[in-house]
Amino acid sequence: MKKLALLLGVILVLTMTLSACGGAGGQAQTVKVGVVAELTGDIPAVGASCKNAAEMAVQEINDAGGLEIGGQKYKVELYIEDNAGKADQSASAAQKLITQQNVVAIIGPNASRYAIPASEIAESSKVVLISPWSTNPKTTLDAKTDLPKKYVFRAAFIDPFQGRVVAKFALDNLKAKKAAVLFDVASDYNKGIAEFFKSTFEENGGTVVAYETYTTGDKDFSAQLTKIKETGPDVVFLPNYYSEVPLQIQQAHRLGIEAPFLGSDSWGSSELITLCGTDCEGYYFSTHYAADAATPAATKFIQNYTQKYGNTPDDVAALTYDSFGLLWQALQSAGKIDREAVREAMSKIAAFDGVTGNMSFQAGSGDPIKSAVILQVKGDKFVWFANANP
Repeated sequence: MKKLALLLGVILVLTMTLSACGGAGGQAQTVKVGVVAELTGDIPAVGASCKNAAEMAVQEINDAGGLEIGGQKYKVELYIEDNAGKADQSASAAQKLITQQNVVAIIGPNASRYAIPASEIAESSKVVLISPWSTNPKTTLDAKTDLPKKYVFRAAFIDPFQGRVVAKFALDNLKAKKAAVLFDVASDYNKGIAEFFKSTFEENGGTVVAYETYTTGDKDFSAQLTKIKETGPDVVFLPNYYSEVPLQIQQAHRLGIEAPFLGSDSWGSSELITLCGTDCEGYYFSTHYAADAATPAATKFIQNYTQKYGNTPDDVAALTYDSFGLLWQALQSAGKIDREAVREAMSKIAAFDGVTGNMSFQAGSGDPIKSAVILQVKGDKFVWFANANP
C-alpha cells in the first residue's frame, strides 16, 4: 500500500508539472487579461465596441496558437467586467480583476470619468492599465504629485491637443469669430476639453460669448441654449457624449439656433446618427481615425471587424484593438508573465504603428503623441474632412 501511495504521489506531481509547463502535448499555457467596459449605463454603445474589439483581438491570437512569450506559446484568457457607467463600479471592477482574476493587465475603462478611478486602483496595485479612449490628462497623472503614473497608459491623444484642434478648426476652416460652449460640468472629460477649447479659441483672436454648463443626466437644456442664442455665436461647441448631443442639438434647432455645431471624439458612435437623424447633418467633430481614409493596417482591421460584427468599427473599437496591440508588444518584450516586467516593457515602447495611426511615446509618459482627424456627418456616415497633426 505504501508503494502504491508513493506511486500515486509521483504521478500527481508529474501531472501538476506537465500542466504548469503546458502539458505533455505542448498545449499553450494561459495569460489572463482583463477589460473594464461601459456595457450598461449611460454609454452602452461605447462598451459594446470595446467588448467586440477585445474579443476579436484575443480570438486572433488564440486562433494563431497563442502569443509567444519567452519562447513559449500562451493562450489568452479574457475577463470582461461591466462598470455600468459608474465611477465606483469602475474602481471595484478593476480591483476584482486584479485580486480575484489575477490578470496581468487591464484594458479600459474608456470614458475619462470612469478611467480615472480605475487608474487609481491599477496604480496603487502596480498593475498595467491601458485606457483606449480616455483623453483627460488626469487619467495618467498622479492626483497628488501631478507626475505621470507608472502603470497607466492610453491609446488616445489627450484633451489639450484635441481642444486646440477643434478651436483651430473653428477659427481657420469655419472662420468663426464668436463661439459658444455647452458642457457637462460634472464630467472630467467634458469640462476639461471645454476649458482647452476656450483658452485656445481666445488666445488665437476669437471670443467665447457663452460658456454654459449642465450636470450629468439633465434632459432640458432650454435655459442654457436660450442664453447661447442671445449671444449670436458663429459656432457652438458640444464636447459631450453621443447619448446627450442629439437632444441638445434638437432643442437648439427648436429655439432657432442656426449656427453650426462642433463636437469631440465623444460624438464618434454610430448611435449619434441614429438618435440625431438629420439634425446633425453637416456638423463636424474631432476623433482618432477615419474609416474611409484608412491605412492598410486599418483597412484589414475594418474588414475583419465588419465581417465579424456586421458594422463598421468606431473609434472606440479601433483604439481598443490598438490597446491590445500595445499589450501584446509589451508582453513579448517582457518575455515573461510578470506584472512588473510588463510595466517595464510598456514604459520602453517608443513607437507603435496602430489602426489609429502612428503613436510615439516619450520616456516617462503614458500618453502617445499622435494625429487627429476631423470628420463630418453626412447622411448615415461619418466622412473624413481633414487631418490635424500634433
